[in-house]
Amino acid sequence: MKPLRIVFMGTPDFSVPCLRSLAENGHEIVAVYSQPPRPAGRGQKEKRSPVHTFAVDQGWPVFTPKTFRNSEVQDSFREHNADVAVVVAYGLILPTEALYAPKMGCINVHASLLPRWRGAAPIQRAIEAGDQQSGVCIMQMVEELDAGDIILEGRVDITSATTASSLHDALSALGGKLIVKALDGLESGYLAPTPQPEDGITYAKKLSRDESELDWAQPAQNLERKVRALTPWPGVHFTYQGDRFKVQEVSFVEKPQAALPGTLIDDDLLVACGENALRIERLQRPGKGMMDRQAFLNGFPLKKGTNLAQTCEAQDL
Repeated sequence: MKPLRIVFMGTPDFSVPCLRSLAENGHEIVAVYSQPPRPAGRGQKEKRSPVHTFAVDQGWPVFTPKTFRNSEVQDSFREHNADVAVVVAYGLILPTEALYAPKMGCINVHASLLPRWRGAAPIQRAIEAGDQQSGVCIMQMVEELDAGDIILEGRVDITSATTASSLHDALSALGGKLIVKALDGLESGYLAPTPQPEDGITYAKKLSRDESELDWAQPAQNLERKVRALTPWPGVHFTYQGDRFKVQEVSFVEKPQAALPGTLIDDDLLVACGENALRIERLQRPGKGMMDRQAFLNGFPLKKGTNLAQTCEAQDL
């Protein structure tokens, strides 16, 4: 495998295994681009991104422009004289001038099976939608969002136990393996990019706190997937007596409809939903830590017949 001059562009911890893998396989990291440090924590002290921190530890030069819509930033990027730029969850839009500056262009590591789930939150949307598989696509970047030709693909099964965190980690590790194979295949000529299918395009909209509320009128299976998809961020919750109760884990229970959605149908946090029911396994009330069901009930008993759907419209059965 011929060593390549690589500019790496990424920000969150998802990106770090790809950067590490490229370096460990003998490629030359000539520059690392990441989002600028952001205020974080109670003290609002500026904090470097995981990619920025890793790059500094390795002694690589780091660049943190706020935008690429700047001729000076584009000129500096071009002056790296890179063979390729590898982009993994970077977070800035690259203009045409940047996309085609490296000799081999810009290669993206995307956490979905394209063309399904183009966009910002493919991991979470795949779980939420009930997909049976997710994966990583190594893609030649073009101006249209996540629409470039596919160089290499890897797949991961989504099971009833898959969470956003576990899928994130699996796809991050897979991306680190695939990017090395993809660059080797491109450089040596045994891999040829393939256009994405015209059918099956979906978009993974950005996550928002506005979707965190559990609507008990929805089918229990949908809500169970939502909890797995939106934990740890933005998280899910229900509102009871004006307080917000965070929910970290639930289990699906097949149960004939016996009560209004949001009603507890036993003394052990089994909640009636629009279809079937959910058992709340781990939750947190204001001012307390996250705890399992039994520990929660020991300190805050909720009895059969209690209705938790205070923010959902009551529906007649």
